[in-house]
Order: sequence, then structure tokens, then C-alpha cells
Amino acid sequence: MNYVVIGGVAAGMSAAMQIVRNTENANITALEMGNIYSYAQCGLPYIIGGAVKSTENLIARDVKTFRKKYGIDARIFHQVTEVNTDKKFVKGKNLEQNQPFEISYDKLLIATGGSPIIPNWKGRELQGIHALKTIPDLENIMDDLTRAKKITIIGGGYIGLELAENLIETGYSVRMIERNTRIAKMFDEDMGALIIEEAKNHGVELCLGESVEAFKGKDYVEKVVTDENEYDTDLVIVATGIKPNTDFLKSTGIILQNNGAIQVNPYMQTNIDDVYAAGDCATQFNRIKEKDDYIPLGTHANKQGRVAGLNMAGIPKAFQGVVGTAILRFFDLTLAKTGLSETDAKAMNFPYDTITHEGTHIAEYFENKKKLHMKIIYRTDNDMVIGGQVIGEAGADKRIDVLATALFHRMTLEEFEDLDLSYAPPYNGVWDPLQQTIRRAK
Repeated sequence: MNYVVIGGVAAGMSAAMQIVRNTENANITALEMGNIYSYAQCGLPYIIGGAVKSTENLIARDVKTFRKKYGIDARIFHQVTEVNTDKKFVKGKNLEQNQPFEISYDKLLIATGGSPIIPNWKGRELQGIHALKTIPDLENIMDDLTRAKKITIIGGGYIGLELAENLIETGYSVRMIERNTRIAKMFDEDMGALIIEEAKNHGVELCLGESVEAFKGKDYVEKVVTDENEYDTDLVIVATGIKPNTDFLKSTGIILQNNGAIQVNPYMQTNIDDVYAAGDCATQFNRIKEKDDYIPLGTHANKQGRVAGLNMAGIPKAFQGVVGTAILRFFDLTLAKTGLSETDAKAMNFPYDTITHEGTHIAEYFENKKKLHMKIIYRTDNDMVIGGQVIGEAGADKRIDVLATALFHRMTLEEFEDLDLSYAPPYNGVWDPLQQTIRRAK
């Protein structure tokens, strides 16, 4: 059987490895538009800060390993431009040789990921304007950083925050421009105030509620123009989100969401027989919203890829969905969230209430205790926990994973309060801070 996988990073190669392990004599062809396979994109900002020494440390398996050890025909610089689902073949161009190619398939996986969104601002063609998604993107940024002192980051989401931290710690002057009135809008406004304070405490210049309109400069970018001001800059990094790489599928009959994400069922199947999709180009079922969502994260891509590969190999496996869990370090704070924010709950028309509490990550009588800011969102019609946000210098990672587990299993406030969580004074109070928060419900 001929398997074709479009995309050689997280979802694509997770699927390919499952096919290798669960079929005999599988003929697998992987088509990657770049030249680097199976690497950790989430580690890219930490190359700048020096926590990760080299991009080589981010590569899980290189092209030679896939070819020689696992027998996968892993091709590089192969861009797919057409999928014919009737005759079951893909077409495209070998970018290295500037030659067309055509490959037939019995089963096809689309794992083309997503690309950074860079609006059509005037002057966007100037040198020194970057986005960060791939290793080559990072290498271009690192080259330009050698001539830069003042950096402008456009966008205050996950990537923007991680870049700000790493650039500040490396000695650069950093300005963040965000069209919303706060950064990290995935957190509610009350929790977001802690994030704004942390940014200011570490010297990040925040320009909130401003929309970028243009860039100015001769060859390299020199100024960023917003609807409020003009700012001098040596380098710009645009971090305004990503969009699914699915434009080449629009005439295939494959159902796409409004944002371009491929609609898949729990088995990662599209509406077309023998065509699967996974990762940042596909939808993810949200267990709290009880509908398909688009939350492009590396954890989801790897899980969806594994599920897709098993099903393509004839082993039924359903993807169980997501609850929207995310975490990042921002200077001295850990920012963690899971489930719905208040904004999400309102958009879903859920009857809800919130509980907030400031506790400590270990027993309060310990001298080295750290503050832990917690917020829990629950439905008032059935007391089900539907969201949580935890911010602090220590202990947030443990708590958000407990919350995520509770959300995954649709636990109520009472059930959460009854959880048998570990206790010893160096780790928490006799009542874990999360349970202390729950007990404050009205």
C-alpha cells in the first residue's frame, strides 16, 4: 500500500512512524517543503536566549534517520500544489531542482501545518521584518540581530511573550505593540494585569491599543507606524498568529473551516475517503465547548499525528479532544491556563461564575513561599469546572495539569474538592491551593 504524507514535522512524522511500526512493507513517501524534518518549533525562541545552544538540539530525527533506519522516502524541498482525490495522486514542484512531480497514493495524510500571519502592511517588504515559525526563520532573525539594538515585537500572544523574555535577557531593548488593550488576551483581564506588571518590571515597553499601519526605511526597516505613533526600530518580529496551510486544497472537495482548517472526525479522517489530516492545518475537538475548534499547539499535533497514523495502518483509534491547556514562562512568572476564559464562556452563552484566590505554592508557614494567583470558571447550572488560570513564580505547572485533568473528565466543584491530592508542607498546604479556591465558590 502506498502512503503519502504531506508535511515532515510533528503531525506528519508522528503518523509516519505509527505506519512503520504497525504495517509490513509499507511504502511511505513524505513530502516536506523545507529541508528539515521532525524538529521542536516551540524551542525556537530559547535559541535566542541561550537556554538551547543550537537548532540541532531541536531536531528529533533527521532526514537520514527516516530514510536509512525506517525506510521512509523522506523528500525535501517538495511543495505540493495539487491533490486529486478522484484519481488519488498529488502533484507539486521539487523546489531544489525546479522540476514537477506526481505521486499516487492509497492513503494520504495532510499535515502541512500553519504559516505566520503577516498583514499586508505598507513597507512589509523591507529587510529586517521577520516572523518565527521555522528554523530558517530563526536563522534569519539571528543574522539580523547582529546589527540590531532596538527590537519591536508585534503581537502579545505566546510567541510574542516568549520572544520578549529571551530578547530582554540577551540585552536587547524590546517594545511590544498590541492592538488589544492588554497582552496575553488568552487570559482574563484581571489575571492579565499581573502579566502587564511583569512585562513593565523587566523593561518591556508596551504600546497597547495601537494598530500597526506601515513600516518605513530605505533597505532595512527603520520605523514602525501605528494609528497613534511612529517608533524607531532596528528589527521587527511579527507574532500575530498563524493560519492553516491549506490554500492548495480549495478545489478538492475537502471541507475546510472558515479559517482554512481541515475538518476532521475523531479518526482524523476528512470527508473524502482515504484522506486524513492532523496538526496545525486541522481542527481539534474541544471537549468543553463540545464542538470543533482551532488550537494549534505542538502537543495536539503530535497526538493527532499518532492517531492518524494508527488509523491509516488499520488500527482504530479516536482522538479524544482537547480542553485548551497552555503554559509559558514569562520572566519570573509561569503563566498557565486551561479550558475557557470568561470571554469564551460568554461567547458560548454558558451560565457561569468565577472564583479567584491568592494562595501560596507551599505551606503558608514556610519562609520561601511564593504567591499563587488562581482563577476558576464554572457553570452555574451544573457546577462543572470549565476553565482555570494560574499565575505565579512557582507551582503553577502542577496546578494547571490537575485542572486540565479535571476538565477532561468534566468534574464538578464538589468532585474537585474531593480529589485526593498529595500533601506535605514543602509542596502545598493541607488543602491544595486549588481546592482552597474551589471552597470559596458561592
